[in-house]
Amino acid sequence: MKIYDCPDYEKMSQLAYDMVMEDIRQNPNLLLCPATGQSPRGMYAKLAEIAQYEVDLFKNLQIIKLDEWGGIPASDPNSCETYIRESILDPLQIDTSRYISFESSPVDAKKECDRMENEIMERGPIDVCVLGMGKNGHLGFNEPSNFLIPECHVAELSQTSLMHSMTDNMAYKPNYGLTLGMANILQAKKIILLLTGPGKSRALKELLNKEISTFLPASFLWLHPEVHCYIDKSSR
Repeated sequence: MKIYDCPDYEKMSQLAYDMVMEDIRQNPNLLLCPATGQSPRGMYAKLAEIAQYEVDLFKNLQIIKLDEWGGIPASDPNSCETYIRESILDPLQIDTSRYISFESSPVDAKKECDRMENEIMERGPIDVCVLGMGKNGHLGFNEPSNFLIPECHVAELSQTSLMHSMTDNMAYKPNYGLTLGMANILQAKKIILLLTGPGKSRALKELLNKEISTFLPASFLWLHPEVHCYIDKSSR
């Protein structure tokens, strides 16, 4: 894992943007897996800005959703679906044929995860996976536990996840999560980890100790050959 200490959020977003753009220019058909949340929002805004000037830049880009709150309408303003549509799909003009997504409220959540696993097998592996780390060290909805699940799965949400800012104004509270598993993430060709905001200093300190534990899912990124970790000073 390569660590980049950034003086502020703007610098972190710019460096991550530069790396993603380099990859997209080299591989226009790239399969990108974007996280939601505040950490990558600045980077997505920069992608949206350049899309206004280079209209064909993202015409072959593919997007796969990392995770979704389970049991809520996809139209909820605070769903991962809404976030991705507003931040990535609409600004970059990604059509439905180039978007692989969990349904937020499927009839059968297990079958929905199986479908997503098959999609990854057919269209993967992920080229670039953009991640943020939760305050408890989770990645997606791979929560701290005695064990971690490798493939797409239905996740029991931790109290940390249930207290996420995205859930504050939800009309219906999620009762589970849908997420790519740790193997799906670790099989990505490149991983970009963005860390910003208060409340993460303890998990960050544990991550930088390089001790791998299922109780800190982000620590498994040390096993990957190409992880670029950008740390905003505010998260220290």
